[in-house]
Amino acid sequence: MRHFVEELEHLKTKLLEMGALVEASIQRSISAVTQKDRNAAEEVFRNEDRVNAIELEIDDFAIKLLALHQPMAADLRLIVAALKINTDLERMGDLSVSIAERALSLIEGPVIKPMIDIPHIAGLVQSMVRKALDAFVMRDADLARSVLASDDAVDSLRTACYHELISFMEKDPANIKQALNLLVVTRNLERIADHSTNIAEDVLFLVKGIDVRHHAESRPPS
Repeated sequence: MRHFVEELEHLKTKLLEMGALVEASIQRSISAVTQKDRNAAEEVFRNEDRVNAIELEIDDFAIKLLALHQPMAADLRLIVAALKINTDLERMGDLSVSIAERALSLIEGPVIKPMIDIPHIAGLVQSMVRKALDAFVMRDADLARSVLASDDAVDSLRTACYHELISFMEKDPANIKQALNLLVVTRNLERIADHSTNIAEDVLFLVKGIDVRHHAESRPPS
């Protein structure tokens, strides 16, 4: 039993290592866009292989735990949540790479008004990622719910940014290339927020044993 507990701790440790790498990639990709930092973008690209390798490592380890120990109740929820969180983190890493790629294109052109609301959206998204991972570490259901509450704000900011960028393109065709790149950046930030929301939902499943996807938590029991 003690060996199994140690293995669960190792699983959590690897997941936190993955989370730290992905957080760093998100931060660097945003810096690459807002600061025109080519080195930050290159660091995101170099980090990608390590993120992918840890994803495979976590998946393999978690599946072995399921097969060898056939866990029940809270232990089973932890392993299932870890598998799902691992997938969301890897996708967040991919989105960081996409943002960094756009950053390289943006470096070549003028800054648009400066960056619209992207720094604001990015700050909110980074906060969601941090809170989602902290909620997992501390098994904090209230912190997880605060992540869910932030998602609507990101969606609203992304919509406002979309309309403003469309307006810039309509006013001056010279802005089209830069504005299109910024549209992709805002969309990818919104998707990172969505994956943070997924992680928060997995934390609630882990801690409370409830499924809040599609507002399931608010449905009356059958």
